[in-house]
Amino acid sequence: MPQPYQRIFLLSHMRAYTSLLGHILGSHPAINGYYEMQMAYASEQALTQQEQFYARQDSFKPGSRYLFDKLLHNKHTLNLQLPGLENAILILALRQPEQTLKSIINLFAQKDTDHPYSYPEKATRYYLERLENLATFSQRHPQRYYYFDAELIRSDTESTLKKLEKWLQLDSPLTPHYHRFSKTGVAGAGDTSAAIGSGTIINQETQYPNIQLETGPLQQAIHNYWECRAQLMRNALETM
Repeated sequence: MPQPYQRIFLLSHMRAYTSLLGHILGSHPAINGYYEMQMAYASEQALTQQEQFYARQDSFKPGSRYLFDKLLHNKHTLNLQLPGLENAILILALRQPEQTLKSIINLFAQKDTDHPYSYPEKATRYYLERLENLATFSQRHPQRYYYFDAELIRSDTESTLKKLEKWLQLDSPLTPHYHRFSKTGVAGAGDTSAAIGSGTIINQETQYPNIQLETGPLQQAIHNYWECRAQLMRNALETM
């Protein structure tokens, strides 16, 4: 009888390069999953549902060990007391607020100019509430997760991938080149920009000259980011 898959969860927020990291992880032969499944893990049934949901459009790799998902919204809870999650590997990541907020606003304005997250106020509220939720998770589960700054996946790719290999106990390396999958670029599963379809890490950061953020809310987001980051690092099993 096959052994159950060990879970990998990436807890972060939107526009923190989570689709990029998911595709890099999901391209490894030991790891299944690469996109946001939009699930809460509050009951034992959720783990079975996760496997079934993934198998509808993607195949499990022969000899693979892991099943990955990323949680970017407060409604997608994670109950670590569930049987089967005792050995789950948790990775938390934050991206600094200014570029994150501009990226969120730009993304949702392209999809729907009247979407709440296309407005700076609502995008900032999402970011602040997500930071608060991750800080609470950190308090409840000290020494249970790893932490890294999301920007490192692009600014220090080689070292970041080596550290992730260690955390995940992989037998072969992660690479900056990744596969396209059935849900790559699909709305609701993660990044819908053209960049995710490139199959490799693009080091050039997008600028958003037409998006202006008010000084007061931005300064609040910056303050809360540094406070949350300090707490996440303080309670982490290991950081980079």
